[in-house]
Amino acid sequence: MTLIKSISGIRGTIGGRVGDGLNPVDIARFTAAYATYIKANKTTDSKNIVVGRDARISGEMVNQLVIGTLLGMGFDVVNIGLATTPTTELAVTMENAAGGIILTASHNPKQWNALKLLNERGEFLDAKAGESVLQIAAEESFVFADVDELGKLTVDDSYNEKHIQSVLSLDLVDVEAIIAADFKVAIDCVNSVGGIVLPELLNALGVTKIEELYCEPNGQFPHNPEPLPENLTAISDLMKQGRADVGFVVDPDVDRLAIISEDGSMFGEEYTLVSIADYVLQYTPGNTVSNLSSTRALRDVTNKHNCTYTAAAVGEVNVVTAMKVTNAVIGGEGNGGVIYPASHYGRDALVGIALFLTMMAKTKMKVSELRKTYPEYYISKNKIELTPAIDVDNVLKVIKENHKQYDVNDIDGVKIDFPTGWVHLRKSNTEPIIRIYSEAGSYDEADSFAKDIIKQIKEIAGI
Repeated sequence: MTLIKSISGIRGTIGGRVGDGLNPVDIARFTAAYATYIKANKTTDSKNIVVGRDARISGEMVNQLVIGTLLGMGFDVVNIGLATTPTTELAVTMENAAGGIILTASHNPKQWNALKLLNERGEFLDAKAGESVLQIAAEESFVFADVDELGKLTVDDSYNEKHIQSVLSLDLVDVEAIIAADFKVAIDCVNSVGGIVLPELLNALGVTKIEELYCEPNGQFPHNPEPLPENLTAISDLMKQGRADVGFVVDPDVDRLAIISEDGSMFGEEYTLVSIADYVLQYTPGNTVSNLSSTRALRDVTNKHNCTYTAAAVGEVNVVTAMKVTNAVIGGEGNGGVIYPASHYGRDALVGIALFLTMMAKTKMKVSELRKTYPEYYISKNKIELTPAIDVDNVLKVIKENHKQYDVNDIDGVKIDFPTGWVHLRKSNTEPIIRIYSEAGSYDEADSFAKDIIKQIKEIAGI
């Protein structure tokens, strides 16, 4: 059993002893700690907290525990039921709520679940807030409400439709152009909430020809739910049969978007944000942001439009912070996460789909042709297992010093920008490893960058 306590929430495998897995006692403890933090720090008079969940097998059990605990803490709960992460984020602001909790373990397998914690802006808690919640949970310094102060429960299943309508209202979403293009669209929703909302979104966009794969929201994931190429063979085979113009794949909570070309080839998760940013910048020039481990192609596309790109530390909350500081018009992460402030500050696959279909309709290009218009980069992902003997801070310091002749960024580990590529090494927040990501114009060159850095790390650490 696994229980991971982090600043962004609590996640773990279902069951086990207290403190070992995600079980009723720990779910109640962390929910109460979150409620205590919100009560002390909210700036709104609202007592509402929004709760939404993906379709995991454990979802209803976790949902009941979270809602009951919030009511016991004196908060009123708006239960929006089966809903995506971005839907829940939007619901917080639409309700003028004090916060929100999303019950999802994102791309993790079915035995996992998690509590993702939102502030009153519908955004993930920052590091300081997250640390406060963890401290409250550790100390169990929460006080439950007296009987006359218990919260009230409201059930509202209208937010999927409200989310869709908000997407349709975006200036850069052209429904008429999408209708005129008469697209055939395939979707893989991994038997979670995407199976509910994506067909509804596509119908609202005027798409009538939809090939649905795994759209039954029963939590029985038919393949590893992370939308990586090796997990997407079924939709790729469907596309190779010429049955659709474009394929869309989402993870269980629908904040990541992978795109499949009409010939079955992978568009590449890294290029989801790149392509959508290209479209957005064409009509609304402005700054862009992605994290340090995302492809250089976004920087290239941003420069093409004579705009400014900024790299942020890894993590959605860090990207959002950098986007606000730079007033970015588009940003996100290379895992298929598109953050479009004209909608809200959260990764949103629904927004990504609507903007990409509009782009296809306006360019009149096949997906594979569109992909060829972007710089070709390849990313190599590696890791080194950590032992207590390895001084990670010293390793990073020496690596930085050894490469001071290059452009080095140390806001999150160390990233070295070479003329033809980059290497980013950072200590994982959730595992005892150093992650080494590298990118170049060929996979061999990217892998060569990584191998050289790994060799240096082992020499410095004496392993």
